[in-house]
Amino acid sequence: MSPCSTLTEHLRQKGYRITLQREMIIQTIAHSEQHISAEEVFAEVRKHTPAANLATVYRTLDMLWEEGLACRNDLGECRIVYAALQHGPHIHLVCRYCNRLIDADPQALESLREELDTEYGFTADLQHISIFGVCAGCQLSSEKLKEE
Repeated sequence: MSPCSTLTEHLRQKGYRITLQREMIIQTIAHSEQHISAEEVFAEVRKHTPAANLATVYRTLDMLWEEGLACRNDLGECRIVYAALQHGPHIHLVCRYCNRLIDADPQALESLREELDTEYGFTADLQHISIFGVCAGCQLSSEKLKEE
């Protein structure tokens, strides 16, 4: 079963109506090999039907996120992006200065996940997260400026 069919079938089983617009939105996110914003989804869907509207895109993406079928992430600069869960778990390190994105190994958060569960009884969803900070290049530039 294709990723798109899996998402659609899950939603049908939960009682959601799958309209043509919703199906195109689901296809777009399921077949995207990268993170995609609501506006990018909208632009792609509009290529196939002028009846699409941005509000439906946002509602559908929120529905996918609420159902645990997609992840929603902030990559800085007020840029919220989505990815279907088949995109796989990963961590984005986002530099606050240059907006560089660095992909980090999700295993790096396993001890945090265990501690949150043990200490707080909290099951964290660490499948797809962003951590903001300063990249090595910007740290180096900052240090050079301080020396001058």
